[in-house]
Amino acid sequence: MANYDLIVIGAGPGGYVCAIRAAQLGLKTAVVEGRETLGGTCLNIGCIPSKALLHASHQLHEAEHNFAKMGLVGKSPSVDWKQMLAYKDDVIGSNTSGIEFLFKKNKIDWIKGWATIPAAGQVKVGDEVHTAKSIVIATGSEPSSLPGVEVDEKSVVSSTGALTLAKIPKSMVVIGAGVIGLELGSVYKRLGAEVTVIEYLDVITPGMDAEVQKTFKRLLEKQGLKFTMGAAVQGVTVKGGKATVTYKLRKDESEATVEADTVLVATGRKPYTAGLGLDALGIEMTARGQIATNGHYGTNLAGVYAIGDAIEGPMLAHKAEDEGMAVAEIIAGQKGHVNYGVIPGVIYTHPEVANVGATEEQLKQEGRAYKVGKFSFMGNGRAKANFAADGFVKILADKQTDRILGAHIIGPLAGDLIHEICVAMEFGAAAEDLARTCHAHPTYSEAVREAALACGDGPIHS
Repeated sequence: MANYDLIVIGAGPGGYVCAIRAAQLGLKTAVVEGRETLGGTCLNIGCIPSKALLHASHQLHEAEHNFAKMGLVGKSPSVDWKQMLAYKDDVIGSNTSGIEFLFKKNKIDWIKGWATIPAAGQVKVGDEVHTAKSIVIATGSEPSSLPGVEVDEKSVVSSTGALTLAKIPKSMVVIGAGVIGLELGSVYKRLGAEVTVIEYLDVITPGMDAEVQKTFKRLLEKQGLKFTMGAAVQGVTVKGGKATVTYKLRKDESEATVEADTVLVATGRKPYTAGLGLDALGIEMTARGQIATNGHYGTNLAGVYAIGDAIEGPMLAHKAEDEGMAVAEIIAGQKGHVNYGVIPGVIYTHPEVANVGATEEQLKQEGRAYKVGKFSFMGNGRAKANFAADGFVKILADKQTDRILGAHIIGPLAGDLIHEICVAMEFGAAAEDLARTCHAHPTYSEAVREAALACGDGPIHS
C-alpha cells in the first residue's frame, strides 16, 4: 500500500499524458494498467499499428502505380505479410517502450493490474488497496457491437482482429463507413482484397463537411472500394471459412447478401468502464454510458475525475491527451483548459482528410453569415509533381469579421496541414492573417494560403 497525490486508471494517451503532466507539477503519481505494455488502445491496437499498415500499403500502391512514371522501372514488390506484421509490431514496441522510459524518467509508478475503486480516495489492484488524494479515470473505449453479428476475431473481426489477420483476405466486407472502416478497408484494398463497405446512412464519415464527403467517396471508389449505402445489416453467418452478410436497404426494405473471406465490424466505439465499481459508488453516467463530468472533469464523487473516451466528446487520442494535461493542472491547483472548438480530426487514407471547427452545414443551421475560400491541389506545383493533386483546401470565415470558423482539407498531408489553421483559430485569426503569411515554395502548405486568399479577392494560382 502506498499513498499518492494522484492515481490514474488507464495508460492510454489520456492516462499517460495526465500522469506525466502531474509528475511535472510535483505530484506523486501512479498509473494502474492491466495490459502487458503501456499506451492503451492507441499505441497497442489502434492509431499506431493501423498507421504502420497504412504507410506500408501506401508504399506498395506507389510502387505499383507511380514508380514507372518517374522512371523507376522494375518489378513491383511482392507482399511478405508476416514481415509487414513484424514491422507493425516493431513500431508498437518502440512506442510502448518509450512510454515506459518516460514513466521512469518522471518517477511515475506503474501498478500492474486491473483497478476497482472501493471508495473515494482508494484504488484496489489485486489484493492491495492504494490511497490517493485524487483519482483520474482514463479507461478509454472498446469496439461497439452490432445485433446479430458475433465477432470471433477470425472470420468476423473488430479493428483489433483486423490488425493481426493470419493472411490477407481475397475479399472483405467492412460494416461502417467511418474513420476506422475506411482506413483499414484502404489497407486491405491496396494489398489486393476486394473491399465492399456497407453503411447504414446515405453518406460516409457522418458529421463531416458534405462537400468533402462526396469528394472522398468518389476518390475511394476510384481506388476500387465499393459502397452499399443506406443499408441496415441484419446479421452475419460463417460457414466453411466464408462469412455471409445479410443487409436490408432502407429505401425499399429489400434484402440482399454479400459473401467475403473476412468481415470487419467498424460501427464505432463505446466507453470502457467495466469492473471499476462505478455503480456501487453512485457515479453518475450519461444516457450513452459515458461518465458524467462537470466543467473541470470532476464526477459527482469528490476527488474522482474522468477524461478521454470514457466521457462525452469526440473519441480522439489527442482530445484525451489535452484533457489529461488539463485535469492534471486542475488537480495541481492551476487553471487547466481545453478549447473544444479547435480539436482537429484526421482520416489517414490516401488522400488524407482533416477538419477543424465548423462545417458549412453547421453554420447554415446556426444562421451564421459566412464565406468560403477554396483551393484545389491541382493548382499546387508540389502536389502535381508528387501525383497527389486530388482534393482541396476549404476555409470557412465569418462574413463580417473574416475570423476563421472552420477548415476542411482533403489531399496530401492534410493531417499535418490542418494544424496551421488550428493555431490560427486558437489565436482568433482572420483568413487575411493566413493569406498575408509567407509560405515556402514549393510546399503543399501553399494550398492553405491560397484558400485563405480565396476568402478575400481570390487565389493567385486558380
